Amino acid sequence: MAGGITETGEPYSPYVGLVYMFNLIVGTGALTMPKAFATAGWVASLTLISVLAFMSYMTTTFVIEAMAAANAELRWKRREQEEVHESDSTTDYSDEEVVTRGRAEPVETRPILSVQRGGTVDHFDIVERVEMGQMASMFFNKVGVNMFYICIIVYLYGDLAIYAAAVPMSLMEVACGNHSCSTGAVTYNDTDSCWGPVKRKDAYRVFLSIFTLLLGPFTFFNAQKTKYLQIMTSLMRWIAFIMMIILALIRIGKGHGEGHPPVAQLSGVPNLFGVCVYSFMCQHSLPSLVTPISDKRRMGSLVLFDYVLILAFYSLLSFTAIFCFDSALLHDMYTLNFTDNCDVLNVPFLRYFLGLFPVFTISTNFPIIAVTLRNNWKTLFHRDGGTYPWLVDRVIFPLITLVPPILVAFCTHNLEALVGITGAYAGTGIQYIIPAFLVFLSRRHLEPVFGRDVVNKHKSPFHHTGWVVFVVLWAAFCLMFVTANIVLNETKT
Repeated sequence: MAGGITETGEPYSPYVGLVYMFNLIVGTGALTMPKAFATAGWVASLTLISVLAFMSYMTTTFVIEAMAAANAELRWKRREQEEVHESDSTTDYSDEEVVTRGRAEPVETRPILSVQRGGTVDHFDIVERVEMGQMASMFFNKVGVNMFYICIIVYLYGDLAIYAAAVPMSLMEVACGNHSCSTGAVTYNDTDSCWGPVKRKDAYRVFLSIFTLLLGPFTFFNAQKTKYLQIMTSLMRWIAFIMMIILALIRIGKGHGEGHPPVAQLSGVPNLFGVCVYSFMCQHSLPSLVTPISDKRRMGSLVLFDYVLILAFYSLLSFTAIFCFDSALLHDMYTLNFTDNCDVLNVPFLRYFLGLFPVFTISTNFPIIAVTLRNNWKTLFHRDGGTYPWLVDRVIFPLITLVPPILVAFCTHNLEALVGITGAYAGTGIQYIIPAFLVFLSRRHLEPVFGRDVVNKHKSPFHHTGWVVFVVLWAAFCLMFVTANIVLNETKT
């Protein structure tokens, strides 16, 4: 996210890329979706999630087109610099040749078509990984670049706050006796006892402090995912998701389903919107996912298939949840519904596995997100040729990265609200507004150099400018709707 061209990585097949994208999108947000579905109603939820899946797919194609345009821009500039260098190297031969070259057409005004016709190079091949920050620097003005980094920083802060709350909350539920086979009929308050005089909210803050002490120091250094860690966490995630779907289906099939969700409930729609936007987020990581794909000829159809598959998966997970459990008893973290109900799951080991599942998977991501956020702060304030003092670089930036989300997690562990707000505001910027402006400005930026006749083979199917305008208007409408609903709810209370 720091905004630069990085190592592309080992190439992999389109199908492996499809799996990577699926794993990236289907993450922690999916665990908060069932409660959001139950609150908004099943018809309203199915309609909204289908619309948001389509919108996310559209902006994904926008980002891929912008990536191809960025590759073309870099390739053209490199070719231009090579020709200028070759031109300068010949000026030592004779004064006569210098005069002759002085009458020649300047390299800068030579159309790129003359270069393309001389060879078989496709300037729009996506062969270099250009992160979104780099694309923003190439196509946005200074204000646009700063707005991009502010948006991505706010989103990453929300991500860290969600992670920092989810892990201690899961540990609190396990440690405070939420595995007592109460058939889900008992609801707990933060003021209830956990260990004698220690209340549940105190236990949560103890676990949050331990979490901060163990994982917070990674913010001051560099942390990298390992291949085997990714494999392990992905395997655990899929075991957990499939287990929850099967258990809910079995319970519904036996006629023990307790859920009677409403058809539609307007008050729950704004939060569902934020949860769904967050749950379809992948645009900020597309450069690292798409660039290593070895054969990109069928990438468009594979991305579409991925989105259809993810929509079906989210719908299956959420629908089995809202018809299996009473809406009033659904937890913010869906895994917790299987840890206090022996009628649903009567194997202690599996109940503890699902209860601790967020702890294992989220804890591995927290240092990565923290380092990414720290690097974005550095990039936002960096000036060419300047360096940061040691205190600012190694202490101040890590602290402003770590402290705010931990404070938010200390104040609240309402994951549904955290995910909803993060998705509704910063998520809207990253998923809708930034891709729309990237693709629009990249087209305007390259047209004078490439001309109208050159076709970007990775052009979005939604290539008409009207689609870009529609996405921006949609984002603006959604932000106004969510904000108005929050204000109205606050005035009622």
